[in-house]
Amino acid sequence: MARKYMNRTLIPMALLASLTVTTGLARRPGEPLRPGFNLFSKEQDVQLGAEAAKEVRKQYKVVQNPALQDYVRRVGERLAATDEARASGFQFNFTLIVEPTVNAFALPGGPMFIQTGLFPVLDNEAQLAGVMAHEMSHVILRHGTHQATKAKGIGIVASLAQGVVGDKSAMAQVLDGAIALGANSWMLHYSRDAESEADALGCHMMAEAGWDPSQLATFFLKLNAGERGGAGQIAQFLSDHPNPENRESAIQAEIRTLPRRTYGYTTGEFEKARKAVLAIPVPKSAAPAR
Repeated sequence: MARKYMNRTLIPMALLASLTVTTGLARRPGEPLRPGFNLFSKEQDVQLGAEAAKEVRKQYKVVQNPALQDYVRRVGERLAATDEARASGFQFNFTLIVEPTVNAFALPGGPMFIQTGLFPVLDNEAQLAGVMAHEMSHVILRHGTHQATKAKGIGIVASLAQGVVGDKSAMAQVLDGAIALGANSWMLHYSRDAESEADALGCHMMAEAGWDPSQLATFFLKLNAGERGGAGQIAQFLSDHPNPENRESAIQAEIRTLPRRTYGYTTGEFEKARKAVLAIPVPKSAAPAR
């Protein structure tokens, strides 16, 4: 009996201790990216993302232009065909929504939403692919549920402890509570470390897909300049994506570690798509800020 009691107690305590462990070692350009500690399963990532995506579709208007939806889907699917994306096992999908602020976001498990307000600040298709690859990288590295594990780790560990002693519904209750938080919470607000990791992996995905990864650095340079100029919509993007120190130089350092490739892939449809997006009427009342 004593041995069983020790097992029930020590397993959750070990999990709790692991929540606070950090390596203290900064990742160097080109080194492997390793997802952080996570108490959620990949299946739960998918469940969380699917439920949150339903809420997003209730709050935002989906663009009713099949050609535009097909365009963002084809850009996304080319990125989803890269090695890292396929190895994740997640099934990505891509939706263009009517929202004038500069942003895009991907939910755990794969649902991704691109806001119409992103297109006016893009110069080319490679920058669009870069933003999408960055967001997909958050999904692949499971930053959303890693963030949830950190934020709610003690409660999850307590529920796991109950599960060890026979309450099999405990983890389900935690999952339901996390779903109830929806897209307005931890799933879309990342640390600067997570942003750096998504930048790095996004570069790899862009390069493999044929888009010039340096365009991701160019995009963030533009955003920084816009923020200094007081552009509120751009500041919204950077509030959801906190700017790591030396972001652009870190992206360029990562690019130098990549295999030599010839870049320049394009569908040839970016300008047409951009004009069509700019012609979409701005809604009278924007969706609630996340």
